[in-house]
Amino acid sequence: MRRLRKADDEPHNRERWLVSYADFITLLFGFFVVMYSVSSVNEGKYKVLSDTLTGVFNAPQRSLNPVEVGPESNPAIPADSQAVIPPPVTEAPDTPERVPEDRSDRLREMSARLALEFDELIDQGVVTMETSDQWLELSLRNSLLFSSGDAEPHYDAFDLVEKIADVLRDTDNAIRVEGFTDNLPIRTGTFPSNWELSAARASAVVRMLTMEGVDPRRLAAVGYGEFQPVARNDTETGRKRNRRVVLLISRDASIRGAMR
Repeated sequence: MRRLRKADDEPHNRERWLVSYADFITLLFGFFVVMYSVSSVNEGKYKVLSDTLTGVFNAPQRSLNPVEVGPESNPAIPADSQAVIPPPVTEAPDTPERVPEDRSDRLREMSARLALEFDELIDQGVVTMETSDQWLELSLRNSLLFSSGDAEPHYDAFDLVEKIADVLRDTDNAIRVEGFTDNLPIRTGTFPSNWELSAARASAVVRMLTMEGVDPRRLAAVGYGEFQPVARNDTETGRKRNRRVVLLISRDASIRGAMR
């Protein structure tokens, strides 16, 4: 009986090493798997890290001291060859707008031409001219243009206005035509007072200028009646001077901005 029990235990004892061997192989396999995973490197991340470190360690040294500008900054360069830093450019202060000289010259040129055209009438005193930096004033006696108490131009008025238009046609200067009368009252169906008569005469001259080719956008008509005299109204000579049509030729082009 003892021999049989011994025979039954021997095969069992010879196979126990397989369990330990299997455990060892399993652990060894796990160990190599872990080692492989630890040794595996992401090449992309490694390249980024490598480039970053290379850039940091190879960057040029930055100085904390300010760079001096001037002859002493580089003794090897002569002082007279150092670069000169120009002063900062400052904007010019606001100044009043200047009128172009050619507009003033044009006004003087028109004055000379009109004086040449009407030299005889100027000598007779029926045409007068005054010139300033802003205006050219051409004053015409009513007798040159209209009959007494009427705003219809007579025949000779058209030749006179044509000469004026020849000078003014090719310019852009604003023109204001002003009508004036004496203080003798007028009361007709057409002209209830001197206001209407003076305004109608100024409008008639404007109409003739446009017929001669002057741009109507440059023109304006104003009537002052008897209230802006240049002479006394108690004499015939004074009343003749007060009955007039004045052309105010502005240096500027805007008729609404042409104030006197």
